[in-house]
Amino acid sequence: MADIKKQQELAKELSSKLWDMANDLRGNMEAYEFKNYILGLLFYKELSDRTEKFVAKILEEDNVDFQTAWKDDEYKEAIIDEMLIKLGYVLEPKYLFPHMLELIRKDEFSIDYFEEAINSIIASTQGQDSEQDFDGLFEDMDLKSSKLGKEVKQRGKLIGRVLQTIDSIEVDFSDTDVDVLGTAYVILIGLFAQTAGKKGGEFYTPTNMSKLVARLATVGLTKVLSVADCACGSGSLLLQVGEYVDVAKYYGQELTSSTYNLARMNMILHNIDYKNFSIINVDTLENDTIFGGEKYTIQVANPPYSTKWSADDKFMDDERFSPYGKLAPKTKADFAFVQHMVYHMAPGDSRIAVLLPHGVLFRGAAEETIRKYLIKDLNVIDAVIGLPANCFQGTSIPVCCLVLKKERNGNSGNICFIDASKEFVKEKTQNYITEDHIEKIVKAYSDRKDIEKYCHIATIDEIKKNDYNLNIPRYVDTSEEEPEIDLSAVTANIKDIDTEISKVSVELEKSFKELGLVFPF
Repeated sequence: MADIKKQQELAKELSSKLWDMANDLRGNMEAYEFKNYILGLLFYKELSDRTEKFVAKILEEDNVDFQTAWKDDEYKEAIIDEMLIKLGYVLEPKYLFPHMLELIRKDEFSIDYFEEAINSIIASTQGQDSEQDFDGLFEDMDLKSSKLGKEVKQRGKLIGRVLQTIDSIEVDFSDTDVDVLGTAYVILIGLFAQTAGKKGGEFYTPTNMSKLVARLATVGLTKVLSVADCACGSGSLLLQVGEYVDVAKYYGQELTSSTYNLARMNMILHNIDYKNFSIINVDTLENDTIFGGEKYTIQVANPPYSTKWSADDKFMDDERFSPYGKLAPKTKADFAFVQHMVYHMAPGDSRIAVLLPHGVLFRGAAEETIRKYLIKDLNVIDAVIGLPANCFQGTSIPVCCLVLKKERNGNSGNICFIDASKEFVKEKTQNYITEDHIEKIVKAYSDRKDIEKYCHIATIDEIKKNDYNLNIPRYVDTSEEEPEIDLSAVTANIKDIDTEISKVSVELEKSFKELGLVFPF
């Protein structure tokens, strides 16, 4: 627990310093645009640091440094082989972060040299098992952009200043082995998301929402073969699952290329071995051929709410959708994501925890048909949890979390409904759920007992009587009783008021007569 607390404190300190640096150096560029440079350069430094530590360790007994060993062909070949196997990439001594700093101090650093360095990292992975995880990883860091400066030298100066500032940030990691940089990276992504408005929601799920989803998906588990997110953003949900269970392999799909790159960087920064994750840049709904028939133990997701998709008739022959007899509407792909995830559930104790807009609980037409099939025919919906409004970047709508399970065992005849929509803390313009709120939700879900105005375990018969409508107020009554009205007291009060009006009227009539006016009442 002490390590976790230290991790959070150091991560906040580091991310705060990096954030200040970003605002100081970005000039006229929007903060969310500058994120690609800050996060990319921070990632580059981490690759360099890892390389130095790794090579120092393998050369420890030979009493030779990296630069000297690199000049010897036999040493060089052995180092390259070891780096590709263990790290998945090669970074030459001349491209290490300290060497870049030395060039900057001598005023010999250039943007072209730095571009050469990052290109060499990517080139080293080609034809290797790690190629997919590194290919195009730095492409969003556009070093030729005029926003960095009109002249090449200006761009070099700015990137040099960022590298120097990153180096100057002093945070003492020496007495802890926790993942400070990875945590700081996630905090920094969140800060960039806040400035990006609606765009921020494309790559970031608030940390405590990620924790809630991860905990709901992993109740009672300690290790899993696979975790997948079909709209993984920057990978925060996937990584949160790894905080609660041991994960053998992570899978992610992401449509936006810049966010896809963030996810891969995030995985590597969190010490996930390149062999243990597979993140792909793809339109999950329109193209499911890359992972194809892969089945997952745990699936988590916060897909874009009510986004559009083609809903092409060809998908009626797609195994993900065909059993339902209906496709999700073109203008609301929410259930299409759910159908996709259900299809990819592994046999046995596999689970899904997915964040969705409340509309999926009660909307009619095709969505009603899909909802009914999930409940009546598949019987996979295990819980419906209502969450507070205004908790996400770019939207103020209330959101729900659906928990689905392949094997429901003793709970197959009911669904757990929780109304946690009033459980939040307001901070500035946004609402947040706390650790206590998360604990209360997870406990209610695990215990599956009725709690007045909060939780109800509804039988399938109840749900059938409601025409398979899952709107939470139908099952959890949170209304407050109106206080009883004392009619005798109200009558007495009215009489007192009438008496007072009569007295005032007599006095007013006298005043009107004295003034020679006709009293109007």
